[in-house]
Amino acid sequence: MNNKEIVAQAIHQVVKEDLSIEQVQQLLENPKSADHGDVAFPAFSLAKVYRKAPQQIAADLAEKIDQASFEKIEVVGPYLNFFMDKKAISAHVLEMVLKEKNHFGDQTIGNQQAVPIDMSSPNIAKPISMGHLRSTVIGNSIGFILEKIGYQPIRINHLGDWGTQFGKLIVAYKKWGSEEAVKAEPINELLRLYVDFHEAAETDKQLEDDARAWFKKLEDGDQEAMDLWQWFRDESLKEFNKIYDMLEVSFDSLNGEAFYNDKMTEVVELLEEKHLLKEDQGAEIVDLAAYDLNPALIRKSDGATLYITRDMAAALYRKRTYNFAKSLYVVGNEQSYHFKQLKAVLKEMGFEWADDMTHVPFGLITKDGKKLSTRKGKIVLLEEVLNEAIDSAKEQITEKNPTLENKEEVAKQVGVGAVVFHDLKNDRLNNFDFTLEEVVRFEGETGPYVQYSHARAMSILEKADFDPAVVSSLSLADTESWEVIKLIQRYPETVLQAAEKYEPSVIAKHAIKLAQAFNKYYANVKILAEDAEKDARLALVYAVTTLLKEDLRLLGLHAPDKM
Repeated sequence: MNNKEIVAQAIHQVVKEDLSIEQVQQLLENPKSADHGDVAFPAFSLAKVYRKAPQQIAADLAEKIDQASFEKIEVVGPYLNFFMDKKAISAHVLEMVLKEKNHFGDQTIGNQQAVPIDMSSPNIAKPISMGHLRSTVIGNSIGFILEKIGYQPIRINHLGDWGTQFGKLIVAYKKWGSEEAVKAEPINELLRLYVDFHEAAETDKQLEDDARAWFKKLEDGDQEAMDLWQWFRDESLKEFNKIYDMLEVSFDSLNGEAFYNDKMTEVVELLEEKHLLKEDQGAEIVDLAAYDLNPALIRKSDGATLYITRDMAAALYRKRTYNFAKSLYVVGNEQSYHFKQLKAVLKEMGFEWADDMTHVPFGLITKDGKKLSTRKGKIVLLEEVLNEAIDSAKEQITEKNPTLENKEEVAKQVGVGAVVFHDLKNDRLNNFDFTLEEVVRFEGETGPYVQYSHARAMSILEKADFDPAVVSSLSLADTESWEVIKLIQRYPETVLQAAEKYEPSVIAKHAIKLAQAFNKYYANVKILAEDAEKDARLALVYAVTTLLKEDLRLLGLHAPDKM
């Protein structure tokens, strides 16, 4: 039970004739300063009921409330400030963490129901850039967070492996490419061909027609077109997997756009059966005026289907395959209108489960304030960024701990972790600028800072030869430990908040605050002093290592024991 719940129950016992427990809970506040207690209750809302000044009401309540769970209750004007019983709460919280370890904060809300997460989804023949990083790491972290509250995440890499760009690539490859060059550097070479095509097409309009013709061949199953497509796809995946291995992200499904080629006819037939298709200038649309949305274009005048048709087929396939409780699409903010239309068309078709589909949007990463674009070749390659981050981490680790045994491995965990953490500590919807030097620092609100705090706490436990199974007393009453205890105590609701909002930054911010509170504690308290509270202090350090490690795991990061 958290502090607000304890305070709410104590107040409710006195005011239950006038306020429900929920109403009391909603009124409670977290004071900005520790001098004003741990929880505050403003008495204004009771002024009308009791026909008294709020100051008087606060004073009357203070006399009637059972003070068993509190060190003291102070009346400050119209506010009741509650100071919790630090000894009792610290003992309870530490006991829970010692017992549940990394399962502290686990919940069973999800009942093991499936949640497909559409994430990453790079385009074949194009490099994974910093732009794809967001979808990949946000989706991966949401998977871990949902798993912690009892859901079964299914990570889907909906590859961009179909579309007119393949017509362009085939034309470019046949004109200017070679097998040797593609095999040597698949992505770089295919990207070069793609960029060359766009440059040449600005003056030679025939190229666009040729590209459309080759894509038509591909759609019709032409052997040469199919073989080239398959080869481009295989070579690209090899390159992608290098990066996914670096990030330690794995997928349960690689069904991309091409997988749904034979599943779209059914979608169109269902729309026809329900008389939802309307003709508009030779094209077929679904009217979405009832949802205050533009019509959804289902089939062009030349009979070609569009993205939305494919996404409908994918949604239908996922519902049948996984019978999902929720279905998430971790896709950039710019696609939000598409997902509104997608859900609306599925609702028109009578699929009520469309309400369980959620677009989880995110903002842009800029580099030095500029947007990243593939068409013009202005991209920041993710692999390069990760390698630079690893090198930077290695330099700093060598300075701090030259004799560290598994330096290479730790540098990789810290470097890659730094890039991922930087992305995830930002609120998902915010745009942010990426500067490597800022990201890999061991000071400030960074991944390496959290990892270093964990390693520091581990070294204290190692020095003390701490055994969590044999602890005598767990009570702590000092103000320094109390700030740490409160952050540990709030962990279950922190996890729940991150899950409900699909917001990994809630976890990342908890990790930063916990690391900061621990470092302050470490600076002000002699943890290893031989006295009656030594066990309790070490149990606190143990709880910090457990939760920092779990926070980092939920973000897809490691917590090295030594750095």
